[in-house]
Amino acid sequence: MSELPVIDVAPLLTDTTGSGRRAVADAIGAACRDSGFFYISGHGVPPELIARLDAAGRRFFALPEAVKDEISMDKGGRAWRGFFPVGGELTSGRPDLKEGLYFGAEEPPGPLPLHGPNLFPAQVPELRGAVLEYLDTMTRLAQGVMSGIALSLGLDEDYFRTGYTADPTILLRIFHYPPAPPDDPATWGVGEHTDYGLLTLLLQDANGGLQVRTARGWIEAPPLPDTFVCNIGDMLDKLTGGHYRSTPHRVRNRSGNERLSFPFFFDPGWDDEVPPLPYAAGHRWDGQVDFTGTYGAYLLSKVSKVFPRLFESTL
Repeated sequence: MSELPVIDVAPLLTDTTGSGRRAVADAIGAACRDSGFFYISGHGVPPELIARLDAAGRRFFALPEAVKDEISMDKGGRAWRGFFPVGGELTSGRPDLKEGLYFGAEEPPGPLPLHGPNLFPAQVPELRGAVLEYLDTMTRLAQGVMSGIALSLGLDEDYFRTGYTADPTILLRIFHYPPAPPDDPATWGVGEHTDYGLLTLLLQDANGGLQVRTARGWIEAPPLPDTFVCNIGDMLDKLTGGHYRSTPHRVRNRSGNERLSFPFFFDPGWDDEVPPLPYAAGHRWDGQVDFTGTYGAYLLSKVSKVFPRLFESTL
């Protein structure tokens, strides 16, 4: 079991009368004020789709390194899509003990960074269909969860859907964590960090390893059947003046097994600015409370620190 609440979000997705939405919104609001983390059930994501995505991901990471490198991120150019090896990402300023795949909305090549076509491996052809279907499915789910967040803030339920997320920035990662060395407690799959945007929906396999820093100290966020872990990011923290919390978290795979996770990031539109709502400030926002400008400029400044060499090569 987990110390984080489990919230059935089905009324946000299926209750056309709205009678059950208020209770869900209240539960989401309480979780966002407490730790910014909660589980969601009743999400409607087909188990068959999850199984296809998981199987395709495992097939890819079982490939030889040279084959995986055929779709390395440097081949994606400014789109920043594709594969990176273990140690290739610096989430908290030091190499993570994980390898991964970066995906986003499938688009034609263009001038915008973090936009463009995805890179898919020829050796695992089923990954393309699973990823693109998952992106569409999770975008609909995230819009529904954001409607609950809007209601919890006393806003119209379509506040985000018709505003900041009318044309959202969507990103999907598939991370593969080898087991952490048992004799090195300082080795982290992902070091302590907060997420950048509005909302993260995390699918994790049965091996666990996610930890959340709360007012009660670090707690485990183990995998629970048929749920996603949901957490809010720095942009929602900023938007609410700290009323809702973007909370540090980290991952260490102590299971002794290979671990896969699938974080889906649902963020404001690339050209949107995110001014704060009229809430009293009371919580840090990544040390950058004075940030102004578009979400795209902000996101690019963040990701450039995670992949500094790649950023320099795609300027």
